[in-house]
Amino acid sequence: MKVILIEDVKSLGSMGEIVQVKDGHARNFLFPKKLAKPATDSNLKIVDEIKKKKLLAASKEKKAAEGLKEKLSLASCTVSVEAGDDDKLFGSVTNQDIASALEQEGFSIDKRKIIMEEPVKILGVYHVSIKLHPEVTGEVKVWVVKK
Repeated sequence: MKVILIEDVKSLGSMGEIVQVKDGHARNFLFPKKLAKPATDSNLKIVDEIKKKKLLAASKEKKAAEGLKEKLSLASCTVSVEAGDDDKLFGSVTNQDIASALEQEGFSIDKRKIIMEEPVKILGVYHVSIKLHPEVTGEVKVWVVKK
């Protein structure tokens, strides 16, 4: 049986593809979970419309992420921490600390999107990457200063 995939299915293919599957797999798994529809002309038109809407939404999301990237590149945040005599921190600066500092600056960024190569253990200025979108990565300047 030929079916049109409505969603991405790991073992079969991506959305909008027409694939050949066994009848039982289509009736018992794909159709009840609304992962596929029978390959008819009307269903092809419906899936094309869904594809267009998803592409439009993805492009809007990417543009928003690029706008946020520009704002982040102009911004900087300060993290105040306890430090010893030789500028070594008692502990380290984490993603959560940076997310809190960014929130004080007016940016709402999830701590899981902040990418740090190594933990910050010395006072100074650091450039931290933030994954805003699968295709857009921004960078923000973080000042780590003594309390």
